[in-house]
Amino acid sequence: MTDPDGDPTADFLADVRAEQTPWRTDRPVEAEGPEGVGQQIARGRFSRAARIAGEAAPYVQAALFAAWIATSIADSGDGSGGMNGGQSG
Repeated sequence: MTDPDGDPTADFLADVRAEQTPWRTDRPVEAEGPEGVGQQIARGRFSRAARIAGEAAPYVQAALFAAWIATSIADSGDGSGGMNGGQSG
């Protein structure tokens, strides 16, 4: 395994070093990725955002409806037009 003049650490590391993975040997580091990967990521983000907005839509609609009802009730009041219950000054 080791010869007397060699580096035992280098020999050990050569024995235990894992082989290169196929994806790294098939495509060098400098090579660009497959076409369309960036588009898939953008499409995935858009669909995720659309799904979240779709799930939140009923709650937003309910909140707007509740705010509209609350302002209608506050405006109807007793007809004095003020927030102080019709009392002057």
